[in-house]
Amino acid sequence: WEAGKLLAKEHPVEADLVIGVPDSGTVSAMGYAEAAGIPFGIGLIKNRYVGRTFIKATQSSREIGVKLKLNAVKEAVRGKRLIMVDDSIVRGTTSGLIVKVLKEAGAKEVHVRVSSPPVMHSCYFGIDTSTRKELIGAQRKIEEIRQYIGADSLGYLSLDGLMKATGFSGERFCTGCFSGAYPIEVPREGKRYVFEKR
Repeated sequence: WEAGKLLAKEHPVEADLVIGVPDSGTVSAMGYAEAAGIPFGIGLIKNRYVGRTFIKATQSSREIGVKLKLNAVKEAVRGKRLIMVDDSIVRGTTSGLIVKVLKEAGAKEVHVRVSSPPVMHSCYFGIDTSTRKELIGAQRKIEEIRQYIGADSLGYLSLDGLMKATGFSGERFCTGCFSGAYPIEVPREGKRYVFEKR
């Protein structure tokens, strides 16, 4: 909630409706809507029987997964300027397809807001973000990412904003995937995870 409120302060935009990407972006979207004074609504419905798409093995399987996973609520988004809030953008595939789904459903504009900084570095502690060459935040500037996903605008929460949203000092958290500063030494080659057995 707090991350969404700070995101609204860092990246305001005129819009008619704030929606969250279910379920990861919903709470931040509510916070954004409250801080911005823009109504919150349900613009996307999630199919609960489809798993995480960013961890699928191939690009085509990720795209099919997104199409099966999310459907736009046409009555809610048609003719509207939307702010679509999500928790992160990993490869950009999911975000781009969701923007496309919303525009095909009649959304006038889709402004993407992300309640974390760009994911620029691999996670070595168990989250499958793979190599840096697959992370869109490591390969493209924010304007290039905006163009890639087809959004009308794109804004990420700053690292300072994310830490402030937690209510704790930054030393209590690993920010390696955002900053490249890991709390312990990480593998440079050979292993994908710190605790991986070979």
